[in-house]
Amino acid sequence: MILVLNGPNLNRLGLREPDVYGSQTLEDLERLCETWGAELGVPVTCRQSNYEGQLLEWIQDAQEHGFTGIVLNPGALTHYSYALRDAIAGQPLPVVEVHISNVDAREAFRHQSVTAAVCRGKISGLGFLGYRLAMEALTEGSA
Repeated sequence: MILVLNGPNLNRLGLREPDVYGSQTLEDLERLCETWGAELGVPVTCRQSNYEGQLLEWIQDAQEHGFTGIVLNPGALTHYSYALRDAIAGQPLPVVEVHISNVDAREAFRHQSVTAAVCRGKISGLGFLGYRLAMEALTEGSA
């Protein structure tokens, strides 16, 4: 089972900066992830929270709930949340960090990820397709 976690402001997909994030919604993304999971033969659970502590708890408890990997878009927490970094590092599941936009082509503060170093990989700038690629990496064992 794969856990797909989306962090702060991703509930605003389709409304927030459509020139950067596109016009599709979080619900569209979650449906795609479930469809891709079915194609890959793995159940997918999608969750979103604007609250750092909730994301930490989901990451910490993922293995106990039967998940085998995590796809994580931490949103702005990517750039400053050492608590999120420590939660990822403190559990055994592979985590692939995903960003819809190319964070390295945006504002300078977005170029630093405190979470990427404790993730198995990072995919950035490929839109929703990045989630599928992360799921493929998790199911094929390359993550």
